[in-house]
Amino acid sequence: MALRNMVYSDEPLIRKKCRLVEDFDEKLWQLLDDMYETMKKEKGVGIAAPQVGVLKQVVVIESNGIKLELVNPKIVSSNGSQKSFEGCLSVKEYNGIVIRPYKVTVEAEDRYGYPYSVTMEDFMATIFCHEIDHLSGILFTDKAVELFRKDDAKQMDLYRKKIREYEEKNN
Repeated sequence: MALRNMVYSDEPLIRKKCRLVEDFDEKLWQLLDDMYETMKKEKGVGIAAPQVGVLKQVVVIESNGIKLELVNPKIVSSNGSQKSFEGCLSVKEYNGIVIRPYKVTVEAEDRYGYPYSVTMEDFMATIFCHEIDHLSGILFTDKAVELFRKDDAKQMDLYRKKIREYEEKNN
């Protein structure tokens, strides 16, 4: 395994659409392993291949005790709505609020090309949507209803307050 360089929001590559994976081989397995290592180092819960400079439809997610590799993922159904509070490994300057589905079902393939389907709710649904958006060149900042500068203490305090209010309301 090796760390990959991150691609940031000011780089054109992050806005490009990804190609389908056709070869389920050692090169793909190495990419998946490297993405996990890079995601962990960056303290993320998900990462998409374009974030490490590879224009392939590949996502890895690890959160809430769930670790998934999604190759050629597509959202096949969604329902409900939630406000998600998001940041991104590729967006250095902002966090924000995005309206996302509460529940999503995704079809994908594993590292060996075997198809599977998974349904997730709440925060995991947000992660799925956020990472799959990357595969089409979409960043959370494109969908945000509010953005907060990470370097502005007052805005970050407001952001944290909104998170607490949202959590209190929905727990």
